[in-house]
Amino acid sequence: MASSLHPVLLVTVSWISLLALLISPAQAATCTSQTFKNNKLYAHCNDLPYLSSYLHWTYNASNSSLSIAFVATPAKSDGWVAWAINPTETKMAGAQTLLAYKNEKGAPAVNTLNISSYNSIVPGKLSFDVWDVSAEFSNGNFTIFATVKVPKDAASVNQVWQVGSAVNKTSGFPEKHDVAPPNLRSFSTLSLAANSTTGTPAGTNTTTNSTGGGGSGALRIGSGGNMGLLSVSVLVLGALIAF
Repeated sequence: MASSLHPVLLVTVSWISLLALLISPAQAATCTSQTFKNNKLYAHCNDLPYLSSYLHWTYNASNSSLSIAFVATPAKSDGWVAWAINPTETKMAGAQTLLAYKNEKGAPAVNTLNISSYNSIVPGKLSFDVWDVSAEFSNGNFTIFATVKVPKDAASVNQVWQVGSAVNKTSGFPEKHDVAPPNLRSFSTLSLAANSTTGTPAGTNTTTNSTGGGGSGALRIGSGGNMGLLSVSVLVLGALIAF
């Protein structure tokens, strides 16, 4: 009887090993595990699908504002990260951009850039109001904080994000980013209509996680759901050994 159980035990142990890989720290580091030095909290967060980037956000329908914390790792230690809303298109051309970098003193800073075309980047005021802008740098990641004005009753906004390897520390002007597939696919639609608050300030809301840019609420692999599967596997293995 004992020998007949060996293949079953082997399969069970293999399954547990596979699940352990799925919930490795690299996979499990979703936006729900992230915290900020300023202790801000947001109503929602998204694990963006490219460039190891994350967006925490609260949409306040009462004043048509979107409060965000964008987290990303620059392509190199002296590089930059950027998050943008594009009011007219879905990709980079036309993007109204917040770009974080380390200035000449080594402190995190944020510049606002109007990327009017693929060949024109204009520093200066964005086409919509933006306030409470700041940045922090921790554990190799930049976080951009900001609140932006969005059109009244907007159902969604087009978001674009990017990372680069170098920046002019005096001017804050970024060097070009890579043109690898992840860099070219780093845009999505952020759905606001079903995810609004009505006057609750950012910093007091609970966080729900979703994969990608749409705010669907579906937990990605590597989150707490897999711990349940692992627990069941351990119970099954224990029962087989006892038997």
